[in-house]
Amino acid sequence: MNVYLDPEVRPLLTGLGATLTTASGVGFALHTRYREGSTAAVIANLNARIRAWWVMIAVFAVVTIAGRPAMVIAYAAVSFFALREFVSLLPGRIADHDALLASFFIALPAQYYLVATGWYGLFCVLLPVYGFLILPILSALRADSQNFLARAAETQWGVMICIYCVSHVPALLMLRISGFSDVDPRRAGLLVVYLVTVVQASDVLQYIWGKLLGRHKIAPDLSPSKTVEGFVGGAASAIVLGVVLAPITPFTRNQAAAMSAVIVLMGFLGGLVMSAIKRDLGVKDWGHSISGHGGMLDRLDSICFSAPIFFHITRYFFTP
Repeated sequence: MNVYLDPEVRPLLTGLGATLTTASGVGFALHTRYREGSTAAVIANLNARIRAWWVMIAVFAVVTIAGRPAMVIAYAAVSFFALREFVSLLPGRIADHDALLASFFIALPAQYYLVATGWYGLFCVLLPVYGFLILPILSALRADSQNFLARAAETQWGVMICIYCVSHVPALLMLRISGFSDVDPRRAGLLVVYLVTVVQASDVLQYIWGKLLGRHKIAPDLSPSKTVEGFVGGAASAIVLGVVLAPITPFTRNQAAAMSAVIVLMGFLGGLVMSAIKRDLGVKDWGHSISGHGGMLDRLDSICFSAPIFFHITRYFFTP
């Protein structure tokens, strides 16, 4: 039996579908009413975001339902395109080509092979230890010292964010939690659903609350759209959602509230860090692959920081 046919999951799927259907209806009505001027441009962007959410949620649902192999392959592809976005914005030099090739075609498949086989020990240290040391060695062998430290750090950052951190999402399928996924390992996929739903909902809800009530900017030079009111309202709403979703996890409602608070906070801080990198590089978005949302990394920034924390807290406290 597929875990997504469980009664606990049906309300979530129904709720997502109803929310998107309502949003699409509202977007169509606004588009019909406002056809010109600056308001029309805002509504067009809103409708583009809604259409993109339909596609993203549909793809996420299909991949998650398909099981572990499909999820590992899908997130490996996500890491590949995210890393491509990251390195495409870096100045780079010919001397870095070997390190970049190793990142794309050795480090990335090796990391996801470890996820697929459940090799936890090496999964944790392959990139933070061996990748950290080997990648700058490959650049140093080209004997080009110009901006070497910055170049090496940029490559290491790209690998850690786009491969290592993202790989912790499918790595949740490794976890065997007593009374939850130890009997049926497929139930671990519900942890992926929980993580992605809460963190992405937090992003959306912070945006909505910020538009409705936002007055005090948190870091105007990094992310002008982030406000205190938006963060508080969005975070609180996402934590409530996390508590509502507690039945699909091994967490009690109090534990779900705490876990939600941690991943929402890490997601928010991750967004700030990634915004700081974009400002340093002089760009607004990482790319244009997702209509209305920018690039792959623009949708992953909060996941990148929340996924490793969620994975290791869950493993430490909830596995034997």
